[in-house]
Amino acid sequence: MIAIKTRVDLVDEHPSLHQYCDLPESGPPALVAVVDTEEEFDWSAPFDPAHTAVGHMAAIDRLQDVFAELGVVPSYLVSYAIVAQEAGFRPLVPHVEAGRAIVGAHLNPWVTPPHREQVNDVNSYPGNLPRALEAAKLEALCRQVEHSLGGRPTVYKAGRYGKGPHTEAILEEQGFEIDISPAPAMDFRADGGPDFTRHSAQPFLFGRKRPLLCLPNTGAFVGWLHALGPDLHPLMERGSVARLRLPAIASRLRLLERLRLTPEGYTLAEMRRLTCALLARGQRTFVLSLHSPSVVPGNTPYVRNDADLAMLLQRLRGYLTFFSDELHGRFVTPHALKGELEQLALR
Repeated sequence: MIAIKTRVDLVDEHPSLHQYCDLPESGPPALVAVVDTEEEFDWSAPFDPAHTAVGHMAAIDRLQDVFAELGVVPSYLVSYAIVAQEAGFRPLVPHVEAGRAIVGAHLNPWVTPPHREQVNDVNSYPGNLPRALEAAKLEALCRQVEHSLGGRPTVYKAGRYGKGPHTEAILEEQGFEIDISPAPAMDFRADGGPDFTRHSAQPFLFGRKRPLLCLPNTGAFVGWLHALGPDLHPLMERGSVARLRLPAIASRLRLLERLRLTPEGYTLAEMRRLTCALLARGQRTFVLSLHSPSVVPGNTPYVRNDADLAMLLQRLRGYLTFFSDELHGRFVTPHALKGELEQLALR
């Protein structure tokens, strides 16, 4: 049986119905692979519109080869800096044209025109921008994607997971079909971002005039105390309590872990544990994600040297093999999954 729940959220002061849905438990689970395809910048430094280097894209086949080997068609969600430079988008062209990959939009506001906002942490989350500016930046990104790659994107992921109160309405207005912005179990309020602590990893259909699919990134609290995760985990990370290393202790004891489905910063064992925990709760759709700059050492905190890169690719290959061989899962594109969920929702 398909599980469907509904609730009404206020978006632009107009009601938008969220119809939660998932694939039937009688069938195999499905996985969508997403690559945040963006410019290179120092993650520990202030945001700088001048940091638009895309040299790592010359090595993107390090990642694409793993996907192709295992029959995965990844979604490369591109930032403005990627599609505004030949060196950024050209390596993707043969894979997109051959049907080995698809392209979507990834809105990093600080490198996307028009530049009307102050560049700071709060404004790095596109959903925090005024509605008109968020829409204008997304439209500029879409036009550049269309100019460089020949098609308008219909899959979206907000930079820094920065979905805001106007995002859903803007996506519907601009012709998008799928939103992969939410990051369940994560809380970005420390520097002005959204709080997804209580956000479900389950997909939902939304839209006022037509159905769009929200496909959250896969993340959750797992362990014996997972139900208390949204309340307990933030307490364990506060001030003097954090110095006791309670999150690490709780993780080692398998009492409570906050895990995400990515080979960046998480082990293969943790990715497997997260997947099995969510499957046990009835979850049938999964999103695996990582960042394109990680294909070259030194660009992200996750890949500092060649050994880190080898481990990242090993974890990616290992997880995809686990998903297909042990779970008998299948790899799908966001559009294919949307079609399936829409049909199920109509039954």
